[in-house]
Amino acid sequence: MAKSSSNFLNDHLAETGAGRDVPFYDFPLARHRARAQSASLYAPAGPGLLILSPKRATVKIFSGNSNLPLAEAIAAGIGMSLGRSAVTKFPDGETFVKIEENVRGEDVFVVQSSSPPTNHHLMEMFIMIDALRRASATRITAVIPFYGYARQDRKDQPRVPITAKLVANLIVAAGANRVLTMDLHAQQIQGFFDIPVDHLYAAPVMYSYIRSLNLENPVVVSPDVGGLKMAYAYSQALETELAIVAKRRKSPSEVESTAIIGDVNGRNVLMVDDLTETAGTLASAAELLRRSGAKEIRACVSHALLNEQGIERLKKSGIDELITTDTVARSPIAGVKITTLSVAELLAEAIKRIHSNSSVTSLFEFKGGRTS
Repeated sequence: MAKSSSNFLNDHLAETGAGRDVPFYDFPLARHRARAQSASLYAPAGPGLLILSPKRATVKIFSGNSNLPLAEAIAAGIGMSLGRSAVTKFPDGETFVKIEENVRGEDVFVVQSSSPPTNHHLMEMFIMIDALRRASATRITAVIPFYGYARQDRKDQPRVPITAKLVANLIVAAGANRVLTMDLHAQQIQGFFDIPVDHLYAAPVMYSYIRSLNLENPVVVSPDVGGLKMAYAYSQALETELAIVAKRRKSPSEVESTAIIGDVNGRNVLMVDDLTETAGTLASAAELLRRSGAKEIRACVSHALLNEQGIERLKKSGIDELITTDTVARSPIAGVKITTLSVAELLAEAIKRIHSNSSVTSLFEFKGGRTS
C-alpha cells in the first residue's frame, strides 16, 4: 500500500533525525535542520534520498527606461552587469516587460526613477516588479533615486488625494519587499510604506564637491522655510552661517520671494533645495539675493527635473552654477552651467549593504554628524 505524502515525510524526517520534535505543520523548521546537516550541495539523507542544501541568493540588478546610465553605473560599482530584460511598448502604448534570465531565489534590485513621463515610468516599475515576483525572486527592492508625486503628501485643500501614499501602496501591491530612495521631498513619506524603507541623502556627495570649490566667506541659504532642515545640515557640515528666504507662492509655477532672514551682503551664496522643476523658487530667491548684495550664487539641488520653463528661468536668473545629481536623466542644456554629480557609488554601496544585511546608517553620516 502506498504511503501518504505526510506519512512519507514524517518517516523520512524520523530516519534522518532532521525533524526530531518538529511537527509536520512546522516543516520549514524541519527542512532548515535537514539542510543544515548538508556539507555539500547534495548530501545523502537516507536510502535513495537526497536533500538540497540552501542556495545563497545572489544580487541581480534590473532597470527600466527612466535612467539607464545611472543603473549601469550602479551595476558597475558593484562589479556586475545589468540583468537582461525587455521593457518595450505595444502599439497602443501599453508597457510590455520580459525578464530574460533566471531570477528564482535571487535578491533582485529594480532601478527606476519616477521622472517625466512620470506615470509611464511608474507603470514600468510596477510591471517589472510584478514580473520578478511571478518569476520567484526571493526579495525585490525598488531602487527609486527620485520618488515622484512626493509633493502630494497631505490634504492641503478640500477633496484632494494624498498621491504620495497611493504610489507607496501601488509599489507594495506590485510585490516590492523593500524600497531604497534618496532625498524625499518630505521624510514622513517613509511612513506611507508598510515595508522597510532605506532613505539616503545626496549631501555627502555634494559636500565633497562644494569643499573643492574653496569658497570664500560662504553662507548657506534655504530658498524657502520648508527646506530649512536640509540647509541647516549643510551649514553645519560647511561650518558657515545660515540664511532663509521667505516666499509667497502665487501658483504651482510662480513664486515671489519677499524677505531674507540673515546676512548675505558681499558673500558667496549656496542655496540648498531637494527638488526643482520650474525653477520658480530658485530664480525668485536669486533675484532677491542679488539685490541684497550677494556675490556668487550657486544652487545645490538633489533632483533637477527642469522643464522648458525652468530652463528659461535659469538662463535669465542670477544663478552662477547649478549643482545637482544624476538621480534624473537629463540632456545637456546650453546656456546654463550645470554640474552633475553621480550618486551611483552611494547607491551601489547601499545595495551591497542591504544584500549582506549590514547597516546603511554610515552612508548619510559625515564629519561626525548626520545629513538629516
